Amino acid sequence: MVIRVLGGSNKKTANIGDVVVCSAKAVTPNSMVKKGQIIKAVIVRTKFGVKRSDGSCVKFDDNAAVVIKEDKTPRGTRVFGVLAREVKDRGYAKIASLAEEIV
Repeated sequence: MVIRVLGGSNKKTANIGDVVVCSAKAVTPNSMVKKGQIIKAVIVRTKFGVKRSDGSCVKFDDNAAVVIKEDKTPRGTRVFGVLAREVKDRGYAKIASLAEEIV
């Protein structure tokens, strides 16, 4: 559950590559993140999609985020699913290198 979108005075929605402060709702057993913990995450996939400068529009089947540390590196060692190219363009090359595929 998103608490706040960072990077703007009164930003209401988050797009791909934005950092959000959120609460962990569903976690796997024995994970570093506990249920209800306040974390920072980078949005990597959205159902709404994003328009690119070449005129194409990229949409995904689900909304997804990657949990990050304070220095913008991922807390985990694996990223499941595909990532949008905008994540790498926003300066998250480490997250992009962990992805299965970049669209």
